[in-house]
Amino acid sequence: MEKRRAGYGWWTALVAGALLRMIFFHIRPTVAGDALMYGDLAHNMVAHHVYGFSATLIQPTLIRLPGYPLFLAACFAVFGVGNYGAVVVVQMLVDLAACALLGILAERLAGRRAGLAAVWLAALCPFTANYSVVVLAETLSVFCVVVALVALERWETRWRAGERRWRWVVLLGCALSSAVLLRPDEGILAAAILPVMLWVGLRRRGLGVGRRVAPAAVATLLVALPLSLWAVRNWRVFHVFQPLAPRYANDPDEAVPLGFQRWFRTWAVDYKATYDIYWNYDDTRMRVEDVPGRAFDTEDQREQTRELFERYNKVVSATPEFDAAFAQIAVERIADHTLRYYVVLPVARETDMWLRPRLELTRMPVDWWAVRAHPGKSAEEIAYALLNGVYLALAVVGLVRWWRRGWDGRGAIAVAMLGFVALRCVLLLTLDNSEPRYTLECFPVVILLGSFAVAKLRSEA
Repeated sequence: MEKRRAGYGWWTALVAGALLRMIFFHIRPTVAGDALMYGDLAHNMVAHHVYGFSATLIQPTLIRLPGYPLFLAACFAVFGVGNYGAVVVVQMLVDLAACALLGILAERLAGRRAGLAAVWLAALCPFTANYSVVVLAETLSVFCVVVALVALERWETRWRAGERRWRWVVLLGCALSSAVLLRPDEGILAAAILPVMLWVGLRRRGLGVGRRVAPAAVATLLVALPLSLWAVRNWRVFHVFQPLAPRYANDPDEAVPLGFQRWFRTWAVDYKATYDIYWNYDDTRMRVEDVPGRAFDTEDQREQTRELFERYNKVVSATPEFDAAFAQIAVERIADHTLRYYVVLPVARETDMWLRPRLELTRMPVDWWAVRAHPGKSAEEIAYALLNGVYLALAVVGLVRWWRRGWDGRGAIAVAMLGFVALRCVLLLTLDNSEPRYTLECFPVVILLGSFAVAKLRSEA
């Protein structure tokens, strides 16, 4: 009877999750920005068999890895070119599949109650649900994280039992390679899991060294192979060695405004700065009024910045002269406040990414703290921020309780999960701009740990 009730609970959670995603689908933003860029790449692959952007002639590019454009191209081939509605429906189904897989993994790690809790937490998580209706790679990237963790758990369990089946190794390698092809920063997923596979393999007695390292070697090969092909393509087309995507998403012949970006890092903390300033540079007017007071250490710097903005707004285009001027201001500010630049601000940006509600691509205001300007929307965003805090608090509680139980004998899985989150946190410290969606790939781990806490709370009740 308990098993049947749990089954009903799972289906109820998935139906509720589907309804939540349909609500977000109804209020989704228009397809714009990066979505149109990915769509252009996908269209040109389908129509012209060229990976590039539309221009007078199709211009090849390497600024994005081909994973998500390939997904869009497949959807366009089946449902029609430009049918973004069908793309979103497929993504919603993928996201719900990830919810179910998280439930299965939580049940294997901590029991039936944890599995049911994980399904509910995943299905009703508004942050992952919101991104499932946006034409971006986040939903597929999260799905790859979930599949990789499930495959790792299945392989490790079979390996400890003395079985040497390769299907879980192959699935794991494919999930890791797909994650990297979707987002280059997801290489840290492989960096967290592959050493754990090697460690588990080497601990196995009764086999030669070759057989013990073979699972990790095969998974590594599956990750390296598509990246090698991508690197070969880039060498042939651009004559550069680029196995991933460039840090600043630029083609080889495009200049990068490093001076402006360094100046931006001397003061930027929240997503509003990214939205108002970072994304606008080089094609849109910028207002110095949108730059907070912490961007100026002296009145002279304030005046220099104001004059620089006025000159830029006349041409609305980045030039080497503008870049050099921003770089000079940055040099002065970094020299005066080195600790702030290298420690305080990176930590503040990452804190903003973790604590800010991830609804920046909806019609919610980016300055959600300005309650007088939009009281209703601000209250809604504050509620989402509190909910985000609940998810993170449950994850901390679940982590502590799992640790006190000795990881339930699943130390290898725990190391892979926590290593992935830790590596991603380190990576986020290096970014110029704060975007809350960059923490979204960690939410499978957050939800798993949270399910351990909820299951324990239910058992105590």
